[in-house]
Amino acid sequence: MTIDPIVRGRLTQVLTAAVDGYFDIRSLRFDAVFKPFDHAVRLSGRFLTDTETAFEVISQRLAGEGWQVFFREEEGEPVIYAALGQWPETKPNWLLFGILLTVTLASVFSIHAITPDHRLDWKGGLSFALPLILILLFHEFGHFLVSRRNRMATSPPYFIPMPLSIFGTLGAVIVMRKPPKNRKHLFQMAVAGPLGGLILAIPFLFYGLAISEVSPLPPPPYILEGNSLFYLAAKWLVFGQILPSNGMDVQIHNIAFAAWVGLFITGLNLIPSGQLDGGHVIYTLLGPRAKYLSYVIVAGFLLLSIKYSGWLLWTILLFFLGRVYAVPQDDLTPLPGAYKVLGWFMMLLLLLLFTPIPITLIQ
Repeated sequence: MTIDPIVRGRLTQVLTAAVDGYFDIRSLRFDAVFKPFDHAVRLSGRFLTDTETAFEVISQRLAGEGWQVFFREEEGEPVIYAALGQWPETKPNWLLFGILLTVTLASVFSIHAITPDHRLDWKGGLSFALPLILILLFHEFGHFLVSRRNRMATSPPYFIPMPLSIFGTLGAVIVMRKPPKNRKHLFQMAVAGPLGGLILAIPFLFYGLAISEVSPLPPPPYILEGNSLFYLAAKWLVFGQILPSNGMDVQIHNIAFAAWVGLFITGLNLIPSGQLDGGHVIYTLLGPRAKYLSYVIVAGFLLLSIKYSGWLLWTILLFFLGRVYAVPQDDLTPLPGAYKVLGWFMMLLLLLLFTPIPITLIQ
């Protein structure tokens, strides 16, 4: 876009005043494209203060005139993009949230409520559905409440029903309407979900195992839930033995199975790729370098699909979607040290919760 020299002069004055005392401008470029904005001004130079303070002041100075500000690093130097425009204003669709939650609850309830002779077992259905839905609600509202506290524009959690499956749901998603302000806000939103879900999933698992029994494996065909390191350790703590082994296994109670599903979904969400919770965490730790890890993740899932064919779909999804990360407006200010420690702890949780072979059909 060709900009009139008078307009360029006016924009230069506005931007120079906005960054005064915080950023020393070396050059300005008026024909920059910065998605989703078609036209932006690119300022290159050097910061005179820390980037967190600079972002707060510069974005405030420009907000009144409708500018959006972004901090980036390009070719080893810091740059500022300033774009005129507003993010779309959208209201939370609580009606859609309620409908999807109800349908998902019915879907999950039906998994254990319908007996082989087609009777309705209310106790069986509720003992699985209520713990699982509560775990997912704690997970998703962890995301939602933290994002709202940080004034991030996010949707309510939209649950994904999956009838006629072994779980009844694929979990839920929250849509971010605009980028978070900085890596700290992105990190807080990302970890609040898994940690919130674990608050219920872990007690439900141990309670459910405590009321389960260890008995001989039934004659085929039957289905075995897979072992994560955490689930294997939990069974050892409760029963004093590694299960399954020697033809014995725990006949898992519905409450424990609901917790197992919640932990399994948490493990999937912690995969450090794309828009998953783990993808947000690893981006806040590594920045743009996280995209190189996505190729390792895809290769890993491709290898896992040799043993469990269900991972093949995940391999495809992660290949096409796992390289797209949520990038904050201020992508220069690093995480504080304590956040980095928690971030790597979340990656350790992934190793503990991930189930390489989720379901095995014994025939």
